[in-house]
Amino acid sequence: MPGETEGCDGYIIFEGLDSAELARAHGWIAEHSYWAAGIPIEVFLKAARHSLMFGVRHPAEGLVAVARVVSDRATFAWLCDVFVDPAHRGCGLAGRLVKAVQAHPDLTALRRMLLATKDAHTLYAQHGFQPLASPARWMEIHDPDVYRRSSFCFDAR
Repeated sequence: MPGETEGCDGYIIFEGLDSAELARAHGWIAEHSYWAAGIPIEVFLKAARHSLMFGVRHPAEGLVAVARVVSDRATFAWLCDVFVDPAHRGCGLAGRLVKAVQAHPDLTALRRMLLATKDAHTLYAQHGFQPLASPARWMEIHDPDVYRRSSFCFDAR
């Protein structure tokens, strides 16, 4: 693709991660993300089971990027857990992954797709994402320490 660096060919974008790929993705998200630091593997796996999972494979190194989509597949989707292995950044993989997500047959005719980002606004704007039109309408319950509490119990179903 134009504008990509050398050595960026051969990547394959796909849907559905196997158990080894899920374990690798969990490591990235739990150890290197600001949005889900310390997420227990059981929680991550349950989230993955109930989401659309996308990955990018390098021909020699296997999984190098992931994205997760929470959706009813009819009206709404939340794009989350987008992560590219630092060794593979600079090849446009995040953008290619977002484009593949948006092209998924269950996600092409949604009324709304959301995401949250601390520092990748420019990337997502290239794919049509904009600041909320009416942020005052949105509310949240946010519990950033839920994974750190010792009393945290989890039902993996």
